[in-house]
Amino acid sequence: MDQAHAHHGHEHHEHGQEHGPHQHGHGGHNGHHATAGWGMAARATLHCLTGCAIGEVLGMIIGTALGWGNAPTMVLAIVLAFFFGYALTLRGVLAAGVDLRSAVRVALAADTLSIAVMELIDNGVIALWPGAMDAQLSDALFWAALAISLALAFVVTTPVNKWMIGRGKGHAVVHRYH
Repeated sequence: MDQAHAHHGHEHHEHGQEHGPHQHGHGGHNGHHATAGWGMAARATLHCLTGCAIGEVLGMIIGTALGWGNAPTMVLAIVLAFFFGYALTLRGVLAAGVDLRSAVRVALAADTLSIAVMELIDNGVIALWPGAMDAQLSDALFWAALAISLALAFVVTTPVNKWMIGRGKGHAVVHRYH
């Protein structure tokens, strides 16, 4: 990516300036990749949120159906959130023709921090919300706490993803395969 200036016939860009909507990273420019727009970060976070939400809800349903307590149900929900978060990324990377081993590496690199932050915020809110841990699937409190915790996780995780993408990490790695 260091050839970003090579295709320009003239050097009129200063370090740190934005280079338009389809910016490319500059390896030697403070290590920042200019593709780190808020839109891309929000899309990456929404992608992560989708996998996390599927895993969270499925984990809660399974744990509740099996009569498990709060701790094992939460652990299952977190494991499934990571699984579905990675699975959604894998689906897209594999569709781009990447072999399974490389696709798994891309998914792990792209999503681990994002899912971890999302799960920390999401489960932290539910754990601290009075009565949310004991709410049943049929309770409005369960769904309200889940919706608010996921929304808050989205708000907190989006800047994390923007920061990672700006450094060529996270979903910037996945973006190379689209």
